[in-house]
Amino acid sequence: MRPVALVTGASAGLGTEFAEQLARRGYDLVLLARSEDRLRRLAAHLTGSHGVECTVLAADLADPDTPARVADDLARRGIVVHTLVNNAGFGSVGRFEDIGAGVDQTQVMVNVAALVGLTRALIPDMLAGGAGAVINVASTAAFQPSPYFATYSAGKTFVLNFSLALRQEYRGRGVKVLCVCPGATKTEFFDEIGTKAAIGPMMSASTVVGTALKALDRDRAYVTPGLRNSLNAHLLPRRPRTLVAAIAKLVTRSAA
Repeated sequence: MRPVALVTGASAGLGTEFAEQLARRGYDLVLLARSEDRLRRLAAHLTGSHGVECTVLAADLADPDTPARVADDLARRGIVVHTLVNNAGFGSVGRFEDIGAGVDQTQVMVNVAALVGLTRALIPDMLAGGAGAVINVASTAAFQPSPYFATYSAGKTFVLNFSLALRQEYRGRGVKVLCVCPGATKTEFFDEIGTKAAIGPMMSASTVVGTALKALDRDRAYVTPGLRNSLNAHLLPRRPRTLVAAIAKLVTRSAA
C-alpha cells in the first residue's frame, strides 16, 4: 500500500510541485484547494504520469470548520494521511491601514489557523501508526518583521516557531516535522498580491520543493532553500529587533 500525502494549496505553485514530486516518489495524493477544476486536471496528470491515486477535495481554508470537515471526509473514505504538506497561503502588501477590511483576518485564517487545525486533526493517526511527517511552508519573512508585509511575516514567524516546537514534541515518536522557509519563488504569489518590488532573484518551485524533500529525508528541523536566502536569513542581526525591523523597511518600502 502506498503512503498518502495531503497537499494544501495544490492547485498552483509550490503546492502543484509538491504533489508532482511526491507522486514521483510513489505517494498517493489528497489534493486540497478552492479550485476544483484545477485540482481535477492535476489529478488526471498525476495518475496518468505516475500511476498514483488522487483524491480531490475542494475546500476553502479560510472557513474555520474546514479542517474538521476534511478530517471527517478522509475518515469516511478510509484514507489515512502519512504526510501533511501545509502549503496553502497568501499575502497582503502595503500600508496596513490601506489593506482592505477583512483581508488580513482571512490571511491569518488560511496561513495560521488552518495549518494548526489540519495538523491537529491528522497527527493522531500518524502517531498511532508510528510514522508520518508534517511539512509546513513558511518563508524567509519568518526571520524578521517586514513592514508593509506585516501580517504575512508575523504569520510565517508563527509557522516557523510552531513547527520547531512540534518537532521537539514528536522526536522519537515516529513523526517528522519540517519547516520550509523559501525566499522569492516563481509562482503566482506575487501576481496575486500585485507587486514584485524588492524581492530579488527568484528560485524555481522545483528547486524549492526538491530541497525541502531532501531536508525531510535528513530529518532537518527547517530549511531555507538557496545560499543567498540562507545567508540573508541567518546573518541578519537578531537584536535589537527594532533595528532589524528598520533594516527590513529599507528593503520593502518600495511595496508601500
